[in-house]
Amino acid sequence: MKRTLIVPAMLASVLALSACGDREAEQRAAAQAQAAANEEAATQLAGKFDAAQASRDWEMARIHGVALLDQYPDTQAATRIKPLLEEVKAKAEGAREERRLQALWDYAQIATDGGTQRTAAIHSKDPVDVDGSGAKPVQLIFRDHPKWKRSSYLVLQASDFRCPGGCKVKVTADGAPARAMDAWRPDTDEAIAMFITDQKALWKLVGKTKVLEIEFPVKAGGTRKAVFETSGLDGSQMPGWE
Repeated sequence: MKRTLIVPAMLASVLALSACGDREAEQRAAAQAQAAANEEAATQLAGKFDAAQASRDWEMARIHGVALLDQYPDTQAATRIKPLLEEVKAKAEGAREERRLQALWDYAQIATDGGTQRTAAIHSKDPVDVDGSGAKPVQLIFRDHPKWKRSSYLVLQASDFRCPGGCKVKVTADGAPARAMDAWRPDTDEAIAMFITDQKALWKLVGKTKVLEIEFPVKAGGTRKAVFETSGLDGSQMPGWE
């Protein structure tokens, strides 16, 4: 009688252990399948990262690298990519900054008598208050005109320069000692402009400078200073100036 009672209990226990074992096996199989899927997805992202890096598309490489480490941090691909990502991030930031600096310059070509007028222009980093009426941008322009030839000049949006019969401006390149340059104000009311006489030297200076400061005299009295972030200049836009 006792034997007939024990057998069903043992059978139930065996069945329970078997079911538990099956669930664990299923869980292991599911975990292995997920791990394999993660490795495959990570490998694809790593391939995109490598391709972007090879083409020097640092921003896209950064995007793929960050996505890989965020989504699949425990994969072999993530282990390989992780040491490379910081350098890629730095290069992506550098590329963004380079695009920003390039976008500061505005280039134009205008058909005129005798040929084409070309200009390269940039606004000051910060507006400048030249007469107490409020801060406004100062513009630096390089112009190549078929009749008037090459010139460089500053343009104000308000008030005027103080440069009777000619004057000096102080030009500072990347914090080096200031350099005095001759300047003159045209005898006209058509534009608030002041030419910097040695446009060739100024152009060369701009081409190798990150930050250019120009201090100029104003009609309201004293001097003002305009700061230009010039390193994004594309010299090819002004043929013959190199």
